[in-house]
Amino acid sequence: MTRTTVLKNLRIIDPSRNLDEAGSIVIENGRIAAIGSGAQNQGAPEGAEIVDGRGRIAAPGLVDARVFVGEPGAEHRETIESASRAAAAGGVTTFIMMPDTDPVIDDIALVEFVLKTARDKAVVNIHAAAALTKHLAGEEMTEFGLLKAAGAVAFTNGRNPMHNAQVLRRAMTYAREFGSVIALETRDKHLGAGGVMNEGLLASWLGLSGTPREAELIPLERDLRIAGLTRAKYHAAQISVPESAEAVKIARERGANVTCAASINHLTLNENDIGEYRTFFKLSPPLRGEDDRKAMVDALARGEIDIIVSSHDPQDVDTKRLPFADAADGAIGLETMLAAALRLHHSGEVPLMRLIDALSTRPAKIFGLDAGTLAPGARADIVLIDPDEPWLAVKDGFVSRSKNTPFEDARFTGRAVSTYVAGERVHSLG
Repeated sequence: MTRTTVLKNLRIIDPSRNLDEAGSIVIENGRIAAIGSGAQNQGAPEGAEIVDGRGRIAAPGLVDARVFVGEPGAEHRETIESASRAAAAGGVTTFIMMPDTDPVIDDIALVEFVLKTARDKAVVNIHAAAALTKHLAGEEMTEFGLLKAAGAVAFTNGRNPMHNAQVLRRAMTYAREFGSVIALETRDKHLGAGGVMNEGLLASWLGLSGTPREAELIPLERDLRIAGLTRAKYHAAQISVPESAEAVKIARERGANVTCAASINHLTLNENDIGEYRTFFKLSPPLRGEDDRKAMVDALARGEIDIIVSSHDPQDVDTKRLPFADAADGAIGLETMLAAALRLHHSGEVPLMRLIDALSTRPAKIFGLDAGTLAPGARADIVLIDPDEPWLAVKDGFVSRSKNTPFEDARFTGRAVSTYVAGERVHSLG
C-alpha cells in the first residue's frame, strides 16, 4: 500500500539545487515524490495525510559529521539510542559517530555492532567512522579495505591527533585507493602541551596555561602538504582560528582535495564565555578570542569553512565538576547546533542558504552520504524549522543523557519543530 504525506505551506530551502521557494513536499513510501510550488498547485493525492507547515522552513535534514557517543563502554554518558533522539530533537537526521569508544572502533565487529544497534534502536541515520590507527594510538594502521566494506564512511583518530607523519602518509595513500576520507583534528604534541584555554591576556588573568594558535596551525599545514603529496581526500575535522581556514584555502588552490569544519561552539562563543572558570566551556581546541570568532564566521560565509559540526561530546559530573584545569574537554551539541547557527542568520552574518548548506548538503557530499538534498526521488529526511520560535535551553529539557552544554539557560530564536526520517516523523514540538 502506498503511504503518502503532504507537507504544505512551506518555505523550501534546498542548497543542493539552489532552491528557495514557497510550496509543498509530497512524500510517498519514504521518498520525495514532488516538491515546490508545482506540488502545492497540484493539491494532495486522495487519502494522503496533510500537514500544514504554516510558512515554516523545510530543509534537508541536518548532517553532523562529528559526534561522540558513549556506547560501547560509557553508556551512562550517551547511548546510540539516546544520541539519536537528541539528534532528532535538533533537526539532525544523519550523523557520523566517532571511534572513541571502549573498545575503540578499529575492527569489523565494532563497525557492525554500531550499525546493527543503530538499525535496531536509533530513530535517525547513524554512520560509523573507523579508527585510522589501532587503539587510536597513532602507530599501526587499521584494515581500511575491510572496515570500509563493513560500512565505515571515514577514517579518523577521533580526539587524538596524529604525530607520526610517515604513518599518516601511508594512511592517506591507502585511503586514496579506497576513495575514503581521512578526517583529523590537528594538535601539536608539545607546543602548548598542558594548555587548557586560549593563550592570551585572559588566560594570564585567570592563571591558566594557554594553547597558542600555532599548536593547531603547524600540524594542519603538515597534513595539508601530505594530502597534496598523496592526492588523498583530507578533512580538517575541527579548526578554531581563521589562519587555519586560510591554510586550507591555499592548499585547495595548490590542487589538494581538502575540506574543513568548525564546531558551532567556535562560531558562536569566545574565550570570555569561560567567565569564572565555567568548565562547560572547556573545549579542545579551546575557545578563541572574539576577533578570531568573527573571522571564522566570515570564512564560513565565504565557503572557505565547508561545514559546521556539533562536536557533540557527552561528559558527566565526575569529569566536568572539577577545577577548570582538571575538567575534561567537551560539550554536548546535537540539540543546540541548529539554534545556535541561526544566531548567525539573525545577525545577518551568514545567509540562510549557506548556513543550511554547511549543516546538511555539503557534509553529505564530503562523506558520500545519502542525505543533504530534497530532490525528487531522494529519501525524505526533512527538518521543519521555525526561525522565529523563542525558547530557553533549560538543562532538564535536553534529551541527551549528559547535560554538559555551554548553552545552559541561553535564549535562542529558532529551532527544529519537526524532524522526518524516511518520511516518518521522529520528532515534533507537539
